[in-house]
Amino acid sequence: MKHLSRGAFALCAVLALSACGSGSPSGDADGEPADDAEAGSGELTEVELGLIPIVDVAPIYLGQQEGIFEEHGIELTLTLAQGGAAIIPAVSSGDMDFGFSNVTSLLIAADNGLPLQTVAAGPQTTGDSENDFGAVLVKPDSGIESAQDLEGQRVAVNTLNNISDSMISEGVLEAGGEPSNVDFVEVAFPDMLAQLEADNVDAIFAVDPFASMADNEGYDRIFAPYADVVEELGVGTYFASQQLVDEDPELVESFHTAVRESQAYAAENPEAVRQVLLEYTSIDESMLEELAIPAFPEDVNLDSLEEVAEISERHGLIGEVPNIDDLVWEGAR
Repeated sequence: MKHLSRGAFALCAVLALSACGSGSPSGDADGEPADDAEAGSGELTEVELGLIPIVDVAPIYLGQQEGIFEEHGIELTLTLAQGGAAIIPAVSSGDMDFGFSNVTSLLIAADNGLPLQTVAAGPQTTGDSENDFGAVLVKPDSGIESAQDLEGQRVAVNTLNNISDSMISEGVLEAGGEPSNVDFVEVAFPDMLAQLEADNVDAIFAVDPFASMADNEGYDRIFAPYADVVEELGVGTYFASQQLVDEDPELVESFHTAVRESQAYAAENPEAVRQVLLEYTSIDESMLEELAIPAFPEDVNLDSLEEVAEISERHGLIGEVPNIDDLVWEGAR
């Protein structure tokens, strides 16, 4: 496995690359896996985690800030990417140790035979259509007022054939529309507002902080795909390769525990979540109080994952619904 120096991480963060680095494998000098006890002796295992710079991953930054990962023997390096679909190959190849991804990307990876394991829970929808961290937004004069009205429209999502467009498609279907008539366009989250303003797209699916930025620009929310389609939708998770799970179970356990504690800390400290966003997003401090903070569960929602798999199959993203238990590390169930 490869690891980044602090200087290389800084460069990667600026360029928002999905994978780069150099170094030595996880573990001590003798090649033995590190465990939580090593934190007390000052021995930390270098771990690289691939993330997307959105509100979903705030618990990781807080966990790093609060020393939670160090308490569990981990020296964490964070590498930024545009989407989970870019992180998956880096984890599969061993260029990264762990990654963050939406659950659909992991289902697609499994359907294509990539041996990955979900090892810790990520963000979950608030369940509030009016105040979720993801929404479809349009110009006030667009004439688009509902999910069904997205038929025949150009809708920006950050990654095609993934969780955003499949959830929107399911919402269009539930509203009585025909999802195949929606023209999805791939646009990076930071570029969506400019594309909507220029009329290059008719609607955008944005997550915070970008959704709140769109609110401030006067755009209208018409639909909350995460909150409206699947009850208690577990949007994303943290994952590792099957090889890492098999070869270094102590590291996986330590990482899982650190993420779980970080999620709990974030859930108990929403103001800390808002403040830490200033470290890795472009949001203006004056907007922090407007953000919808996701739920941060400690355990993976298996029922939600099953339903997302069924939606993914229905809209042609995967060939068949997998055995969900096979995709989730036993310690995260």
